Amino acid sequence: MKRFYDAVGFQEASLSDGPGWQVTLDGRGIKTVKGTPQIVPTKALAQELADEWIAQGEELDASLFPKRDAVDYAIDIVAPDPAGLAAKLVDYGDTDTLLYRADPEDALYARQQEVWEPIVRGFEAREGIALTRVNGIMHRPQSEATIAHLRGRLSALNPFVLAGVEVMSNLAASLTIGLCASETDESDEAIALWAAACLEEEWQSDLWGRDHEEEERRARRKADFLSAHAVTRLALS
Repeated sequence: MKRFYDAVGFQEASLSDGPGWQVTLDGRGIKTVKGTPQIVPTKALAQELADEWIAQGEELDASLFPKRDAVDYAIDIVAPDPAGLAAKLVDYGDTDTLLYRADPEDALYARQQEVWEPIVRGFEAREGIALTRVNGIMHRPQSEATIAHLRGRLSALNPFVLAGVEVMSNLAASLTIGLCASETDESDEAIALWAAACLEEEWQSDLWGRDHEEEERRARRKADFLSAHAVTRLALS
């Protein structure tokens, strides 16, 4: 599609729970793919969305709109039923990668303890919960109290943050990673959390050799994780 606008800006608008911002093209407010006014809760996020439109050339490239797509998802899909997504995400709390460790005699176990355990312990301390660790692949559910806490925690997030946590948790196969990343403004900390999520993949690659296609796939997943992190934090700025 050819570029159909000249001027990009943003204007104040209203959300159901307070003030918001909306990107404009030639003075007209942007809408989501489903036709809902694309109003976001912070000026910082609106500026990032505007920058995506500004950066486009004479031919629009859909791949250069990651933040727009994330915002559309939050507005069109998450906002109408945040409790439904929260209930779905709780499953990651029950099968969290960081809670499933190798057998203690395995060399990988020591590395998991070194990298994962501080993250999990910090998360437990902040949330006031106790998470069950598992050695091996046999599933062991978390306590009902822990699951209830996580469900409530997720339900309290605004749709933009909840959408970002979903993306990050999916990519990391870890709700712990998703929620921890949503709480830090630092990109270096987000990168470290992503590296922790990839620990087992990196371990296997170091052991058996690296595959070029797999490395490219991991790089794309990292970019998606960091983009979701950026949107999440911008929605709170």
